[in-house]
Amino acid sequence: GKMTLKQVLAELKNMGTAQNVKVYKRHGAGDNLYGVSFANLGTLKKKIKVDHELALQLWDTGNADAQTLAMMIVDPEQLTASQINQWVAGINYYVLSDMLSGVVARTPFAQKKIEQWMAAKTEFMCATGYSGLASALKDNLADITDADCKRYLRTIVKDIHKAPNRARHAMNGAVIAIGVFRPHLAAEAIAAAKQIGQVAVDHGETNCRTPDAVPYIQKALKRKPRRARVKC
Repeated sequence: GKMTLKQVLAELKNMGTAQNVKVYKRHGAGDNLYGVSFANLGTLKKKIKVDHELALQLWDTGNADAQTLAMMIVDPEQLTASQINQWVAGINYYVLSDMLSGVVARTPFAQKKIEQWMAAKTEFMCATGYSGLASALKDNLADITDADCKRYLRTIVKDIHKAPNRARHAMNGAVIAIGVFRPHLAAEAIAAAKQIGQVAVDHGETNCRTPDAVPYIQKALKRKPRRARVKC
């Protein structure tokens, strides 16, 4: 049968480890978390599959692990614009920003929301918008045209160095995504990346880094099939 919120939270609590809590906090998670590994979250996801109502309840707990799981079991087709707005407004942890960007790309209002968030001044809303763009390009979602992509490149060149920290990382990722998933625009993405130059992002006490867009795009285009997952 269906799992209840209470059952899922009990499982999450049980699966959490002190070590993971330490690691996730270093990566920017707040204090409300159990420290559940992605492997364990994946196991729960397989068990639950899609449960939209449960996803909404999990999100409302404010617990980082519950919210990560929520992103895995939510039905993007059923998400309303006001729900997703409320979610993005509460995010200050890049793992959740990355997860939500994959969800927004699958909603019926993907491009509208992505563009709204890309224009936001707040760090994680802007980051989620640009990561959402990368997700949409990767899986060929939303009706993003080549003209849109060229417009986005111009905006990124103009704004990246004055954007907040994680937003710069996501903007760099969007330049990469345009170059890799629209190979016929690779020359333009590379030109934009060269104009931008070095992108400085503070990843705190983690081993994450922001890739250099030019060699990243060039390498990805040589590989077949094209798979570029910009991690961290």
